[in-house]
Amino acid sequence: MTLRTDDELERALTALAEAEGTSRQEIVRRAVLERYERSGHAARVQESSARLIDKWSDVLDRLGSV
Repeated sequence: MTLRTDDELERALTALAEAEGTSRQEIVRRAVLERYERSGHAARVQESSARLIDKWSDVLDRLGSV
């Protein structure tokens, strides 16, 4: 895989790699995996919230009207 970068990304990759004592490739790898994990987490939270709102909507409505 080839990754096209601009000057700003080059500087950021180099700075992070030096600060963490790792390769620029590892910085990109970690960033992609972290983004993937976060997007999955957000979807699970959204699904769970929808289920709980559906389950408890009558209670929430009553609490809101007190």
